[in-house]
Amino acid sequence: MTNQMQPIFILPEGTQRTTGRNAQRTNIMAAKLVAETVRTTLGPKGMDKMIVDSLGDVIVTNDGVTILQEMNIEHPSAKMIVEIAKTQEDEVGDGTTTAVVIAGELLKKAEDLLDMEIHPTVISKGHRIAAEKAQTILNNMAENITEKDAEMLKNIAITAMTGKGAETAKEKLSDLTVKAVKNVMEREEGKIIIDRNNIKLEKKVGGMTEDSELVEGIVLDKEKVHSGMPKTVHNAKIALIDSALEIKNTEIDAKIQITDPNQMQAFLDMEENMLKAMVEKIEKSGANVVFCQKGIDDMAQHFLAKRKIYAARRVKKSDMEALARATGASIITNLDDMSLNDLGKAGVVEERKIGDEDMTYIKECKNAKAVTILIRGGTEHVVDEIKRAMEDAIGDVSAALVSGKVVAGAGAPEVELARNLRLFSDSLSGREQLAVKAFADAVEVIPRTLAENSGIDPIDMMTELKAMHDQGKKWAGIDVFAGKVMDAWKAGVIEPLKIKTQAISSAAEVAMMILRIDDVIAGSSKSGGGPGGMPLGMGGDMPEM
Repeated sequence: MTNQMQPIFILPEGTQRTTGRNAQRTNIMAAKLVAETVRTTLGPKGMDKMIVDSLGDVIVTNDGVTILQEMNIEHPSAKMIVEIAKTQEDEVGDGTTTAVVIAGELLKKAEDLLDMEIHPTVISKGHRIAAEKAQTILNNMAENITEKDAEMLKNIAITAMTGKGAETAKEKLSDLTVKAVKNVMEREEGKIIIDRNNIKLEKKVGGMTEDSELVEGIVLDKEKVHSGMPKTVHNAKIALIDSALEIKNTEIDAKIQITDPNQMQAFLDMEENMLKAMVEKIEKSGANVVFCQKGIDDMAQHFLAKRKIYAARRVKKSDMEALARATGASIITNLDDMSLNDLGKAGVVEERKIGDEDMTYIKECKNAKAVTILIRGGTEHVVDEIKRAMEDAIGDVSAALVSGKVVAGAGAPEVELARNLRLFSDSLSGREQLAVKAFADAVEVIPRTLAENSGIDPIDMMTELKAMHDQGKKWAGIDVFAGKVMDAWKAGVIEPLKIKTQAISSAAEVAMMILRIDDVIAGSSKSGGGPGGMPLGMGGDMPEM
């Protein structure tokens, strides 16, 4: 009798498992596909993507992180690449496509090394060495910048907007960006601190992009609550109240018995007097503008209008905090404690009709630590894309001021970095040297993509660029419009150093993590995806257990 081994199942039925080279290949393939998706959007001549969701909402953008988030990517390795874009967005606000494209290229080059039978941990070690060295090289090549370099800051904003929807009005918008960032900039112990949330981007369809404006204060999507209130208040003294200007309902169930119609009238008079007393407290404090986070009773609105006090209700908490920063007001919970010291100041508070909606402008605030940029544009999609471009520009200018270091763009820092990494790799022995060289090659994907997206021959361009950098011209980059090599620094193509350092470190970390995976076990799920609930694209061609 033959001893036939019974197959042993250690995983539940329907579980899909890929191991060894197969797992690495599918993971690398997924990551490369994500990078390929956003690659065509890179640079001033990058193209846009149109994403239509299940509800039919349309987004037209070339912002890397927006594309990847809206695509609803399922594959676990591809999701890891999307995470890089999110980190880049949170840390810098720009450079998301750069980070993703570098990660995809690192894995593509690593695949060649795997084919040469180099162990994944050796490649990972090489990546780690190269990423650390890259930080040093980038820091050494960076130039200094301070808030006094107005022209340079403007160039950073223009560089961020070039190739996006905002390009048509980049002169105007870059001015607004630099002014806004300088307004909200603060110093603590000699360090510059910029909270990008203090710059509110309010968008309104209508007019042209050129009509966008910076308000030194806040623009609220709110109208005054009563038609009898003044439309404009000069020399405004602003009260911010986060409790309701209404009669409180009792917390416990209360029963009021009325036996006589006169008592009913007395009860209503009492309510009216309570509301009147509230409004009198506000008036007594000297306030002539009230923003309330909760509701304002109709009767209270009437009393406020009679006293010519401008009021708006149901203002968002975030807007209340922004108003406090812009006007210097304190947010009040209890009206009894309210005094002149709690009020904020603004030159003008007015209601203005923008498009078909009424909005409240709180402007001419002295030393406003929160500002608003009102973005205009012809259609919803245009305004959305300009807002995304402005977010990138604000992130870039902020990052440059906080770190105080910038580099030129146009692919110049990547070519310089790759050149220095190759020189560094010659000092290494062992197989790590190959991984560092592969890392240097991968970084060059940025200038190569810039050339490809602009219809320039990438091989000729890369050869020319490398020759220039070998002659010591560290800011030689690609002029995508003329199809030639240019001095990117002189041309005013400038980016914050943080974009590059963050993109390189995130890309290297994710590439190392994906390379070290040699076994993918996907549990079975009842719903969707490929066989055994494996997200589609993870291959139904996996070996059976």
